Amino acid sequence: MPHIALLTDHRYAANEATPENWYLANMLHDDALLSQALLRHGITSERVDWAKKNVDWSNYDLAVFRTTWDYYERMDEFVPWLDNIQKHTRLCNVAEIIRWNMDKHYLVDLQKKGIPVVPFHLLEKGEDVNLGAILEQYGWREAVIKPCVSGGARLTYRFNARNAREIQSCIEPWLTAEAFLVQPFVPSVQTLGEDSLMVFGGEYTHAVRKTPKTGDFRVQDDHGGTVRTSTPEPEQIDLAVRSMAACNPSPVYGRTDMVRMENGTWAVMELELLEPELWLRYHPESAQAFAGSLAKFAQTIHA
Repeated sequence: MPHIALLTDHRYAANEATPENWYLANMLHDDALLSQALLRHGITSERVDWAKKNVDWSNYDLAVFRTTWDYYERMDEFVPWLDNIQKHTRLCNVAEIIRWNMDKHYLVDLQKKGIPVVPFHLLEKGEDVNLGAILEQYGWREAVIKPCVSGGARLTYRFNARNAREIQSCIEPWLTAEAFLVQPFVPSVQTLGEDSLMVFGGEYTHAVRKTPKTGDFRVQDDHGGTVRTSTPEPEQIDLAVRSMAACNPSPVYGRTDMVRMENGTWAVMELELLEPELWLRYHPESAQAFAGSLAKFAQTIHA
């Protein structure tokens, strides 16, 4: 019987959550739904901390990225681990697409392939920065800046002409070591929210809408944001599927985050292929589609 490692990080490796730990409880709920669905395909699974020492990865037919949410804080460990684990088992998504997706420079590739993305300006490591000049260059009233390799709204700031110099002073020390992404602030994020559409095996399954708390722009629930189920427009589903199809190689699973632009069109904010929150608990039937995609991929390993 094939055996799969569902990769997490050390903070969430426990298999039980205390009553007050809703964050871990949500993860365990999703992974339980996936594990039950995998069993219907004759596949067993267990949750494993990716960085745990002395794991014999050859005991697993496949290692699936689930909640490895500390990778960007431990890049000196994560990158060598990514290279080493491939000597012992297969990864899903595959390492090539993981490396591509972990750095937001991938937006350049999506844009070249005709995928509508939120406009952006890249600040490369060591580059001199003038945030006020960037606003003037593109005619943006407000913008958001964040690292190209990051998660959880780390070092993410909203700025305009009035506070550009202040925010600039915050990121300049970090810019010596890493690249940053600047995008216009999209007003609909605060009113409509940000939509996340899940795609398994190239097929759309379900969606959620994330909205920030009053006065904030960060939609993550750990920053007070709210998540609810959503019924996307056909244009959104088409964009989510096309975005995944534009990746090379094609991901087995992933999430497309998108926002409505001021002209009414939808644009991709980012793709989550490395450690996407998939909200299976909001649509339990989707666990079957996820498991089916993993089972199909696992079959190719032994073909």
